[in-house]
Amino acid sequence: MTQVADSGTAQPSTVTMQPAPPTVDAPWPVALLNSKIKGWIERLGTAWVEGEITQWGTSGGNIYGKLKDLDEDATISFTIWSSVKARIPADLKQGDRVVAAIKPNFWVKGGTLTMQVYDMKHVGLGDLLERLERLRQQLAAEGLFGPDRKKRLPFLPHTIGLVTGKDSDAEKDVLRNAQLRWPQVRFRVVHAAVQGERTVAEVISAIRTLDADPEVEVIIVARGGGDFQNLLGFSDERLVRAAAAALTPIVSAIGHEADRPLLDEVADLRASTPTDAAKRVVPDVAEELARVQQARARIGMRVTHLIAHEIDRIGHLRTRPVLASPGWIVDARAQELTRYVSRGTELVGRCVDRETTRVAELRGQLRALSPQGTLDRGYAIVQTAAGHVVTEPAEAPAGTALRLTVSGGSLAATAGDELPSPAVPPQAAVRPQADVPPQAGLHSEAPADPQRAK
Repeated sequence: MTQVADSGTAQPSTVTMQPAPPTVDAPWPVALLNSKIKGWIERLGTAWVEGEITQWGTSGGNIYGKLKDLDEDATISFTIWSSVKARIPADLKQGDRVVAAIKPNFWVKGGTLTMQVYDMKHVGLGDLLERLERLRQQLAAEGLFGPDRKKRLPFLPHTIGLVTGKDSDAEKDVLRNAQLRWPQVRFRVVHAAVQGERTVAEVISAIRTLDADPEVEVIIVARGGGDFQNLLGFSDERLVRAAAAALTPIVSAIGHEADRPLLDEVADLRASTPTDAAKRVVPDVAEELARVQQARARIGMRVTHLIAHEIDRIGHLRTRPVLASPGWIVDARAQELTRYVSRGTELVGRCVDRETTRVAELRGQLRALSPQGTLDRGYAIVQTAAGHVVTEPAEAPAGTALRLTVSGGSLAATAGDELPSPAVPPQAAVRPQADVPPQAGLHSEAPADPQRAK
């Protein structure tokens, strides 16, 4: 904890600067203030810190540089005296991730604070790999590496976005190989740091800029390989999530086969080198023209073969009897139809003759049983005026008006005196009664006698 004096100067509560705090009337000398600050800072002692070397320079045998926090935007300056330089690894350089034993040192004369390094070494590769593996598993569990998230690259992109270092070999390789394959291809290049402390922020900004451009159809992030520690920026969680959130397909062409950065996992396509990225994104015009020619040749051969096959098939069909002489179908059916007609005529004639004979028989039977047949043989039906059939002479006394029905019609008559029966055999006298059916109501008949009927 610190307490602030009236002059606005902070001082540690554990250090007594002077018996009374400085005031406007009794201010501290600058040297006193600096000496008190130096004493308080020196109480901190030595601390081990981890960070990334963002600046590294040698002057007078000493090393002066800066160390940046791995996650936050915080940087400190450090100094490595020549006496300490001999104890640290000789391959330390800018971009390395290190742990250092640092002691704060306040220079009273200049009023500046520096960090004096007493020891420095690389972060263990095993530690880095373990951290990357944990991050890889975390992002994989979230589904960022799933194949269902991979976007399909366009067959022939009109505009390609390229994120790479300025004037780098990777940029030249991509542009040269792409234009050799398809001269009309267009690029929009956004330069970014591909190594060092600015890598993550600049690459993220470049990806978002190209992703927002509606003309850009695919984005290539290219770097020409490098040391494992120099590629750590491409495994940064922020950069990986920014690439996963992009709507435009992304091709990772970092070019490091041994230790693949996480950007390779989240990208829609991974290319082994920038040259490979250009070949996989841009089709070769010569190869495509050759494929078109081959396809046209195959289609032509296929169509020719199909036409020849169909011509042969039609020829075979035309040689069949049904198509060679189609009239035989009609002739064959005509003969069958003639036989059917003759047979039908014969059967109908027989049926008509049979039924005609039956009708004649029925007509004869009907005529034999009809009262009209009896009348046609000369008999007559005698009825009174009331319509009663006369069967006995007593039923028609003399003077009774009668109605005589004969074959040709009816006659009016008047009954006279009763006459004696003619001399005929008994069976002849009753024959007329046998010829008249009982249902006709005729019980006795006599030949019409002009002498009795007057």
